[in-house]
Formats: sequence, C-alpha cells, structure tokens
Amino acid sequence: MEFNNWPLGNHKITTNLKLLNKASYKFIRKILFFYGHIIILNGTKLLDKALLIIMAKWHGFGRCKTRLSKDIGKSNSAKVQSVMTKHTISVAKFLQENKLIHISIAISGLGVRNSRRWSNELGIKSFNLQGKGCLGEKMKRQIIINKKFCARHKIKNIIFIGTDLPDLCHQDLLNTLEELQKNDLILGPSNDGGYWLIGLSERIMSSHIYLPFINIKWGTENVLQNTIDNYASTKFKYKLLDKKIDIDTIIDIENRK
Repeated sequence: MEFNNWPLGNHKITTNLKLLNKASYKFIRKILFFYGHIIILNGTKLLDKALLIIMAKWHGFGRCKTRLSKDIGKSNSAKVQSVMTKHTISVAKFLQENKLIHISIAISGLGVRNSRRWSNELGIKSFNLQGKGCLGEKMKRQIIINKKFCARHKIKNIIFIGTDLPDLCHQDLLNTLEELQKNDLILGPSNDGGYWLIGLSERIMSSHIYLPFINIKWGTENVLQNTIDNYASTKFKYKLLDKKIDIDTIIDIENRK
C-alpha cells in the first residue's frame, strides 16, 4: 500500500497511516476489552497510567531533518517531519482517550507563544519547551518539570518518544505500558544505535532520575548500549522492544521498503 500523504512521490512507503490507524483502532478496542475481562475474572490490576512525553521539533523550512533535506530538499523534509509528528500524536491520542496515558509535548524550535498555538493545533493541552542542552539534559528537564503533575494525578511511569516513526502504532505503546508493570526500564532500539522509545518506572523516577542520561555519547551508535551499561551494577530490570527505523536520512526511507 502507498502512503498517500507522504510527500515523496518517487519513494515507496509501505505504510498507509489512515488504514493503519483504522485497523489499530479496531485492534486496540479488542485488547482493552480483553484486558477488561482479565481484570474482572482474575482480579488483576489495570495497567498503570503513564505520562507520555513526545519530543517534537517544529517543522520549519530548513530547520528540521537537515540530513534528509540534502537529498529531498528543505520543503519536502519539512513536510515529512510534519506528517510524522501528526501520526505520532494521532497514535498517542487514542490511548489518552482511553485513559491509559496523559500526553505532554516537549517542543523545540519555537517560543512559548507559538508553541502554545502549535500544541493547540495538534489537540494537546500540555506542552513545555525542550530548552537547551543535549537530548539527555532535555529529557531530564521534562521529568523535573512534570514531577508535580505526575504526583498530583498519581502517574507512576514516564515514557519518552520522538516523532520520527511512521511505523509507530498503538500496540507499541501498549506493550510499553505492559512491560512497565514488570520492568524498570523499557527501550525501543533504533537502527542508528540509539532508541526510539524509553520508558522509566516509578522506582527509577523516585531514586535514580539521572541514571538513564549520564555517560551517554548522544548522537552516536552507542547510545542504546551506553544506556544499558548504566544499569549493569544495579538491580533494575530492563526490557527491549522491537527495533524500528528512525527517519533521518534518505537511506532510512529506502530501508523501509
């Protein structure tokens, strides 16, 4: 199937997001119904609600996807970023509507006023600026900013994702929520040696908030392994999800065929 909203007509993209969202909607309704019966029959607890922080960059002309723009142009790369961001928001919103997560969007590339406008356009009430620093510093900042909100709403776990995943689906987030019931750290490996998702449990949040973000050489092929190594001497349990391709270059798009 061709993705009819993808701005690159001469590159085949195998995911039709409209059909994906429709199919995922039906699937997740069944999953939630199934979980409901487990709760009734076995008396088990529903998945703990998590805060999903979406790290998003404004899709300004020449201000995003710089490596991709070298091959497809600044205008097309901005369109790619916009489409993937909207897809990520769409997937996340469904779980929020079913009260499994609360969404907060962390924005870079815009000031407070324009960030508020963009957040409203995306239908997200909670937003914060990413601020300066490396990715680790930006994620730590989001945790600190949202600490009181999580305490007030009894949210135990935090999940971070980016907006470079046209293959993201509801089941990816459901799997993360489920694994956080049994593990402290959830990582979604990406093709570049980093990760497309990181989930942090209440245990990490309460006592080792900085552990996932120290001694990391951000932007290198060792980010995932560095993160895992940080936990080598601890008793925290971690779980790896399926590997996905982050769209940063034309090769990433071609590898999705």
